[in-house]
Amino acid sequence: MLSARSIFQEIIDSDDTYQLFCSIAASGENQGGWENARIAALVPESMRDLVPRITRHGADEDKHGRIFNALLKKRQLDPVPVPPETDYTMLLEKRGIGLAHDKLRRDERLTEEDIVVYLAHSRVTEQRAVDQMVMLVRYFGDHPEVGNAIRMISADEDNHLAYCHEELLRLAAAGHGRTIQRVLRESSLNEIAVYRDVSLAVMGHMGRLLRWPKAKSAALAAGIHGMYAYERLGGWRRMVSLTMPERRGALDGPPAPAPAV
Repeated sequence: MLSARSIFQEIIDSDDTYQLFCSIAASGENQGGWENARIAALVPESMRDLVPRITRHGADEDKHGRIFNALLKKRQLDPVPVPPETDYTMLLEKRGIGLAHDKLRRDERLTEEDIVVYLAHSRVTEQRAVDQMVMLVRYFGDHPEVGNAIRMISADEDNHLAYCHEELLRLAAAGHGRTIQRVLRESSLNEIAVYRDVSLAVMGHMGRLLRWPKAKSAALAAGIHGMYAYERLGGWRRMVSLTMPERRGALDGPPAPAPAV
């Protein structure tokens, strides 16, 4: 019987698929760390109060990249190149989600609208990250090899999402509401398409490495397309709502140290 638990168990149990999974995850986290560090350096003077939280966000992403690399090292595996069709972050950028890297490489201050757009994009992608980590914690939170890492990353993603909600609500009250709602909707509809494509690509690579029969690969692909259909019909709305989080200032203070893996 196919289930998320059984599929991820297969991926964790095989060195080849574990190596690819951790490499993809580490690459995405490292890109997120770089992006947040550049945004923090380029925040406009009128929004400098956000710099510590953006910096903390980037530090968390860098930490997650180190955690995935440590998991590889623990199994005496090296990172492998990330297939471009599995590069979630770069495919999002091609769809216009996130601030363009060529803009972030310049030493020019961002605008207030850039920061609003960045936070709206982050609210969408952090929702995806939270959803994924909730699933992984449910199935593998007590796993002897990856459990500590998964629980740490999940807690950080909860904080990142709370921070996005809080800051976007504050900016909406300051007059940016229409821009926020527009960007949230556009970003969510683009994100679900990218997530579908990346999921199909990742499972395709995993299936080849694990020598899955065609029927199994087809069933997984059908499930991914089914999830996209659900999200396209209305599931995307969970990514655009804004609610003041119970925990305020979730990214205040230094990042928690990475757990031993």
